[in-house]
Amino acid sequence: MSTGLIIALIVIIAVVVAAAAVLMLRARDPRHGGGLKRRFGPEYDRAVARHDGDTKAAERELAERVERHGDLRERPLEPAERERYEARWTAAQERFVDAPRDAVAEADRLIAELAGARGFPADGHYEDQLAALSVHHAHHVEGYRRVHRVAHAGVNGAHDGGAGTEEMREAMVEARALFEELVRPSRHDGGRRTGADHAARRDHHTPSLFHRRQAKES
Repeated sequence: MSTGLIIALIVIIAVVVAAAAVLMLRARDPRHGGGLKRRFGPEYDRAVARHDGDTKAAERELAERVERHGDLRERPLEPAERERYEARWTAAQERFVDAPRDAVAEADRLIAELAGARGFPADGHYEDQLAALSVHHAHHVEGYRRVHRVAHAGVNGAHDGGAGTEEMREAMVEARALFEELVRPSRHDGGRRTGADHAARRDHHTPSLFHRRQAKES
C-alpha cells in the first residue's frame, strides 16, 4: 500500500471520527434533538403535537426557551415564606369543597406568585413564566397550564359556562405537583425543610377533601 493511500485513509478515518464526535455532542446538548427530548420529556411531545408533528419546528421553539431561560437560578424561599404558601394551598384545597371555582382561581394565582418569588418571570406575564417553568420543571408544568386554563374557562365572553367540578378537581390535583416542586427547599437552600415537612403532614390528609365533594354530590 502506497504512502499516499495510507495518508488518505488516515484522513478519512479522522473525518469520520470527528463527525461522530460532533453528532454525539449535539445529541447530548440540551438545545438539540435528543438533548431537548430528555430535558423536556412530555413537554417535548406537546410541542411536537402543537406543531402538527414538525419536530424541527418544535425543537426550534424549545431551544429558544432554553436560550432565554436556561441560565435562570431559582431564588430560595425563607422558611416563613414557604409556610405562608403552604398554608394558602391547604386553604385552597379545603375551599374546593364548597367553592371549587374560587379554589381553582386561587391555585392559579398562588402558583403564579410562588413562581415569581422563586425568580421566574412575574407581573402577569403568564406565557413567559410558563415557558421559563417548562425549562426547569418540564415534567410538572402541564399542571399549571391546565389549572390556568380551567380557572379562566367561561371568562372573557366564553359561552361554555366554564369547566365542570371534576375537571377543576383534576386540574388542582395535577397543579399540586408543580406547587410542591416550587415550594420545597432545593439542594441550594441549605436543607431547610421545616416548612416542607409540615406541609407533607398536612397534605397527607387533604385529598379526602376532594372526595368529600364527590360524596356530597352523589
